[in-house]
Amino acid sequence: MIAVVTPADMHALGVRIGQSLKAGDLILINGPLGAGKTVLAQGLGQALGHSDITSPTFVISRVHKGALSLIHVDAYRLVDSENPNLYLDDLDLDSQRESAVIVIEWGGQESARLDDERLEIFIDRSEEIRKVSATGIGPRWQGFTL
Repeated sequence: MIAVVTPADMHALGVRIGQSLKAGDLILINGPLGAGKTVLAQGLGQALGHSDITSPTFVISRVHKGALSLIHVDAYRLVDSENPNLYLDDLDLDSQRESAVIVIEWGGQESARLDDERLEIFIDRSEEIRKVSATGIGPRWQGFTL
């Protein structure tokens, strides 16, 4: 777990994590409203060569095409739906995985089932200074540290 003081620090953390990403990676970012999930995703995107990352809250998913594409999903509106698994499946993320990194904000159990190998990031903002932790699931993420 690391302390993140400012939005610029959160963005820099995203850049640092993003430098190790490759096609097929699944990143789940969780934390309360206002924790910095989108700022972290913007840093991930910058590391992949994307500068136009905005929150996909109202459109659910945005695809940023490039040498390594980024699929940015905000599952907030899906989590409270009657069948979040069905709506997540409707995004057809599996068909795009081989050529992209998928980043899912509010990526809970529904999102975790997409891959046995994933990086789960949690942002705690219960105190003034945010604390970020990451858990690597599967061989791809073995030994990963922030």
